[in-house]
Amino acid sequence: RQMCIRDRYYDMIIGPIVKNLRGLGIRMFTPRRRMSLLDVGCGTGELLRLYKSYSCRLFGIDASPAMLTAARRKLGDNVNLHLGDAAQMPFEDEFFDLITAMFVMHEMDNMTRNSVLKEMKRTLKKEGRILLIDYHTGPIRPVKGWFTKLGIHFIEGFAGKRHFKNFRQFLSAGGLLKLAADQRLSIEKKKIIGGGALSLFLLRKSD
Repeated sequence: RQMCIRDRYYDMIIGPIVKNLRGLGIRMFTPRRRMSLLDVGCGTGELLRLYKSYSCRLFGIDASPAMLTAARRKLGDNVNLHLGDAAQMPFEDEFFDLITAMFVMHEMDNMTRNSVLKEMKRTLKKEGRILLIDYHTGPIRPVKGWFTKLGIHFIEGFAGKRHFKNFRQFLSAGGLLKLAADQRLSIEKKKIIGGGALSLFLLRKSD
């Protein structure tokens, strides 16, 4: 991902909602000191910065050098940031207590999306959790949901044809619910906000 005008519009329209989502994510899985956390598609490190205050062992992976440069400036030297493909992650099996991905899964094509979640599952400890935050398939409730959905479509359409195609396919295929089912991950907690347009899912490995 490249830093561009889209990101500035994103901050204006979706930014306040995203800030609320980060806080909800923290409450869904309370961080523990020294727990190992990976943020997939970490971008400029905003989510990792929130967890840094809990003294977690932090890791991030992103495909954008520009994003990681910004993240390193923001987070300092005590965070392990990796430039690379989340579908082939350089981490050991069952390494992380928590793996997060915020507004990342919808950006990928369907095959990549499933490969990335499979890698997340591989690197997750048996008692670990995966926290996914992304767009929701609905139902969309009036009036808040309509406005949220309108803002989302504006942002995603502005990102380009390929991006918008992946976004639409993500929703039409069933969103996070379908992804979790495909990888045989159990839903431990979920929260739907933004009038039904946004979702948080806390997942664990099935018994």
